[in-house]
Amino acid sequence: MTLTTEHSFDWDTFADRFWDRRPVLYKGIADVPFAEAEVFESAVLGSRPPHPLAVPANVQFLIRRGQQTRPRDYLPELSDRSFDGYEARMADRLRGQRYALVVHRFHAFSHPLWARAQRFYSGLWERVGQPTHTAGSTMFHGSYEHSPVGVHQDRFATFMFCVRGTKRMRFWAERPWSDPVHTVLDYQPYLASSFVAEVEPGDLLYWPARYHHVGESAGDVPATSVNVGVPRREHRPYYEIKDLFRGTRPAASAPLFTPDAGPDGRLAEELPTALADAVDAFARHLGQDGFADRATALALRVRTAGGFWPTQPPAQLRPLDDDTPVRACAALPAAPGDGPRRFAANGNVSSGVADAAALAVLARLAAGAVVRVGELPVAERAGVRRLLQELESFRAVTRAGTG
Repeated sequence: MTLTTEHSFDWDTFADRFWDRRPVLYKGIADVPFAEAEVFESAVLGSRPPHPLAVPANVQFLIRRGQQTRPRDYLPELSDRSFDGYEARMADRLRGQRYALVVHRFHAFSHPLWARAQRFYSGLWERVGQPTHTAGSTMFHGSYEHSPVGVHQDRFATFMFCVRGTKRMRFWAERPWSDPVHTVLDYQPYLASSFVAEVEPGDLLYWPARYHHVGESAGDVPATSVNVGVPRREHRPYYEIKDLFRGTRPAASAPLFTPDAGPDGRLAEELPTALADAVDAFARHLGQDGFADRATALALRVRTAGGFWPTQPPAQLRPLDDDTPVRACAALPAAPGDGPRRFAANGNVSSGVADAAALAVLARLAAGAVVRVGELPVAERAGVRRLLQELESFRAVTRAGTG
């Protein structure tokens, strides 16, 4: 099989010819959603360790094939100023050894980057539907020999944007090995059945979820790409339930691997403590009004995130006086129903409910009106002020005249 290369991009042609069908390389597309300076800043923000001896859960750093468990001074810093500075520091620190920096949930660390990705992919969602579970994004940077996991298959259809350097992707239309394993690090015996894409800055490469693939360095110079993955197969209920119950905890903690199983590996009549607690917690949530609220909040998050949730957390609330004009810069939907209810914007959900006065203000903002707290009856001002402050923290309203 050979790779199709195109020199002009539009979503209609893509959806008709390539979506879920075959890989395609678009050369030098306009309006790429990931700019190098912004990608570097997001790489810094997205790789901050929770403390000096830890690696964030969304970050991997490898030297050659060795996963590093302590970041030390391997992660990018604002003091590097750019990928040039970071690469120079890594070249000195690692003495030329190959390395890989991988940052998952990449879009969630920069609102401008997320907003551009949302606008770019809205054209695809119009044609194939917005994912009911979120698309993901991952930044890959480094001079690594090949993808840390080797040849593998994802549950995502993947779009790869080359930001810096040259990236090489190698594909197999079918799994090239017969052994009962999911990934292969040493794949030289299977090269003959593969085909290759060389991706340069400004290029966009797409491949469907069914293709096995591996990323390779095209030389010794580090390269950078951002991958966007759209879920296409398996595991969706697992991820949706995980999101729905994110933040809940069972009543007791017990070892994941429990001695409650008998010699034959079967469990006794009673469930292990941790599992029984989890089942009880699940049943309680199903029977509470809070479950409906949690499900509504998740639906609002995913719907308003434009396919990319989580988004950057809300900013700190700022004081807002009576005379400052405020206008909307994002969609402001409220949950369905009558009476006070939750609202959302840009993948963030309100901490409380909007009453009739607040819902009327939401409607005015959605219609393009400019709102001032001082225009409202005195009795309504406190609630509406809080609403506007929270929407501003969601980056969904802006003070008129401030951009």
